[in-house]
Amino acid sequence: MQYVIVGAGPSGVTAAETLRKTDPESTVTLVDGEVEPPYGRMAIPYFLIGKVPEEGTYLRKGDNHFENLGINRVQAHAESVDTAANTLTLDNGETLNYDKLLVASGSHPVKPPIEGLERPNIHHCWTLEDARNIANITGEGVDVVLMGAGFIGCIIMEALALSGANLTVVEAGDRMVPRMMDQNAGNMIKNWCLEKGVNVLTSARVDSVDEADGKLAVNVDTGDVIKADLIVVATGVRPNTDFLDGSGVEIEDGILVDNNLRSSVDNIFAAGDVAQGPDYSTGEKAVHAVQPTGVEHGRIAALSMAEKGIDYRGSLNMNVLDTLGLISCSFGLWQGREGGESARQIDEKNYRYTLLNFDGDYLVGAVMVGRTDQMGVLRGLIMTPVNLRGWKERLMADPNRVVEAYIDCARSS
Repeated sequence: MQYVIVGAGPSGVTAAETLRKTDPESTVTLVDGEVEPPYGRMAIPYFLIGKVPEEGTYLRKGDNHFENLGINRVQAHAESVDTAANTLTLDNGETLNYDKLLVASGSHPVKPPIEGLERPNIHHCWTLEDARNIANITGEGVDVVLMGAGFIGCIIMEALALSGANLTVVEAGDRMVPRMMDQNAGNMIKNWCLEKGVNVLTSARVDSVDEADGKLAVNVDTGDVIKADLIVVATGVRPNTDFLDGSGVEIEDGILVDNNLRSSVDNIFAAGDVAQGPDYSTGEKAVHAVQPTGVEHGRIAALSMAEKGIDYRGSLNMNVLDTLGLISCSFGLWQGREGGESARQIDEKNYRYTLLNFDGDYLVGAVMVGRTDQMGVLRGLIMTPVNLRGWKERLMADPNRVVEAYIDCARSS
């Protein structure tokens, strides 16, 4: 059996190792479009501020790891797929035959159509090369503008702030991390950042970038003009699917896959950021671009490719964020379910917030800021799921009692 995997991030690496273990007589080829050994993007901010060396971002630390496992690693980009011939063409001119193909090609950052973004010292923070470019500029007293305060933007923001830069964040949404936090939580994170010396503009968009007095001049639709030595763009990503044009693989927000991570083409599978797969909470299909989901996708897709598959229950929409020391998280249907009930408790002075969303007697979503002690319990209550009959009213009055509720309900089940 010839397996080919496009993409050497957490999904692709996990899939390659799973296939080698599950089907030891097969040929496993990992197509990696970057020059560095496979690395984790979530480690890049730590490299940026010097907490880890470049090698600390690598997914596998051993020398010749893939070679020792008998995994062929080809450094090239996928260019096209011929589903009739079962071939993958690479940009180096090589053509790979496959019996089964896994697309774990990830995503790429989006540069918005803003005049002036082609100027020097404007970078994404998506690759190790990006991080090197940023690290060469940022530092104590450097004026930096970060465009975007979503999940990825906030991870980058922490690294930039810790570098000692004078940092301004410009976010188009009406709060920080608007795709994982409600108004209360997003505003709480914003106030925390302001207290830590980071200037945050929400409901603001960059109109254009000029140059003035030897610096970049960022023109914001609020009327502000912000001088900068460096601009970092974190305004969203899109899946890497262009090489699948004309292949017949169905694509919406990502590659549509079933409960075995199989695409609309029988012998092509998808995993990670590029896959639009089952959502545990809704039963619909969604892209959950977080590393734990990517790793899980890689394992399940590999088992399916090797005919050892199990039906995947779906990934939980889950985000955990550390913003300059303030921990926040959201799970499942954090915006709530139509017709459901919600319980909130907020302590703005101490930066603590809890939101629980119910569907009948079941917890279906949660948001938490300022505490870490209940994260595992929240996930367990949502994914098990646990009938909270007898506890729901107490949780509506005090949503911070979820640990008690979990223990009591687990005993009685």
